[in-house]
Formats: sequence, structure tokens, C-alpha cells
Amino acid sequence: MSGARSFRRMWGAPIMLAILTAIGLVSALLGDGVWDYVSAVALGVPTIACAWYGLRR
Repeated sequence: MSGARSFRRMWGAPIMLAILTAIGLVSALLGDGVWDYVSAVALGVPTIACAWYGLRR
């Protein structure tokens, strides 16, 4: 497996969860109206993913 492919396989999901969390936090702080829904979804996805993987064990 090449270096870039193994990096993406190992770190792809955590980086995506971090990006979603950052988008959720920024939209919750700066926006109103539709941004509240964006922040709820963007913060809910990492929470659900962590709960799913945590409870799976």
C-alpha cells in the first residue's frame, strides 16, 4: 500500500470528523436561523459516530 493511501485510510475519518466539528462550532457561534440547523447536523454526526463505535465494542 502506498504512503498516501495508508495515510488516508488511517486518518481520513478522524480528519473528516474534526472538519465537521469545526464547521459546527463556527456556524453555531457566527450564524443564526438556518445556521442553527447546520451546526446541529455538523455537531451531531461526530457525536453519533463516536457513540456508535463506542457502543459497538
